[in-house]
Amino acid sequence: MKSLWAPWRMEYIRSSKSVGDSGCFLCVDKAEDEKALVIGRRGKAFVIMNKFPYANGHVMVVPARHVGRLEALTDEELLDMLGLVKICSALLTRELDAEGLNVGINMGRAAGAGLEEHIHIHMVPRWFGDTNFMPILGETKVISEHLQETYKKLRASFVNTNLHSKIE
Repeated sequence: MKSLWAPWRMEYIRSSKSVGDSGCFLCVDKAEDEKALVIGRRGKAFVIMNKFPYANGHVMVVPARHVGRLEALTDEELLDMLGLVKICSALLTRELDAEGLNVGINMGRAAGAGLEEHIHIHMVPRWFGDTNFMPILGETKVISEHLQETYKKLRASFVNTNLHSKIE
């Protein structure tokens, strides 16, 4: 396999995998939102950048409470999460010119969940022609924009538009 240098990822690899007290990197205290790359919050849920994205702008919608199964969510948590999916759909389309979105939940290790203990909804922006020979022949993905730049753009959109009022 070929190597593609991405030195900005070393900071994350060397840092503690957890941000919250529970040892779960998705248990994020509001005071740590910027450090954890939280884009915005709504009620009992929030949106966070995926630090190991499948594509530029890959975000996750997460309940604030540490819970691992869909059926364990309260109706309020589920409604807040789906409201954020709706908002992020418009946000990713508008800010990143996404031509489509993959939206999904992986429950259980057999389904591909990397973190079974804290359920989350993946939202991955897609564009026509965004797949190429790199992942197939080079076993390498190319992310077109630095994670921090994408975060700043998406966070600013939450703060500077009417979407922000729906988050807080």
